[in-house]
Amino acid sequence: MMVRRAACAVLVVVAMMSASLRAEAQGKSTDASIRAALAMQEAAWNKGDMDTFVTSYKNSPDILFIGSKINKGYAAMVARYRASYPTREAMGTLTFSEVEVQPLGPGFATATGKFHLKRTAAGGGDAGGSWMLVFEKTPQGWKVVRDVTMAAKP
Repeated sequence: MMVRRAACAVLVVVAMMSASLRAEAQGKSTDASIRAALAMQEAAWNKGDMDTFVTSYKNSPDILFIGSKINKGYAAMVARYRASYPTREAMGTLTFSEVEVQPLGPGFATATGKFHLKRTAAGGGDAGGSWMLVFEKTPQGWKVVRDVTMAAKP
């Protein structure tokens, strides 16, 4: 009886450790995948490729972008980007910094950080601020479903 209890206790501890290791591995995988999505955004933006940049967002009427105004839906988000950054010069060069990824549970995570746009005076001048993104794991990979971007006040 004692041996059976000890064996059960060992199995419980092993199962808990295994679950913990799986969760840690999943967290590292989530972090790496989201950082890769952000790197793709930077690269696409810096090539002036808005079409590729916006693929990091979930193509859904439910996504939400909060900046100086609230835009709901993929089409409104894309239109907002195109209106705000109509030329390559207005897009400038994008850099993300201070990025932190926080898994929220199976299928969701947040990422926070800062952005900096290096632009000419004709392009609107340099700009920057902070952002928080909510990502959802979809069959197409991690996609942004909520974007709160706040420009720094000059």
